[in-house]
Amino acid sequence: MEGNANTVHSNDNGKEKKPTDINHSGFENHAETAWLQMRKQWAGDCSQKPEGVPKDPVLSWTTTYEDLLLSTEPFHQPIPLAEMVDFLVDSWHEDEPDD
Repeated sequence: MEGNANTVHSNDNGKEKKPTDINHSGFENHAETAWLQMRKQWAGDCSQKPEGVPKDPVLSWTTTYEDLLLSTEPFHQPIPLAEMVDFLVDSWHEDEPDD
């Protein structure tokens, strides 16, 4: 299978290279390279992020939906999407009329 661009190889650190990493024909996909660079800038370096470490919530458990709507102050740090979704779902459930 030598010379086959779809063959999966290992590099020096033991990680497998993707078939797109292997370039036998001299073709370089500039759009893919630019996309990967932009993605890395947007997502950051995932190898530096600790996994499974719980973080303290940004929003206080006493914060209400009205508090967020009426506040003109910026948040002291970004609110993770999952935390904001949980907050909104909880606040919507609180606003549901009791049957």
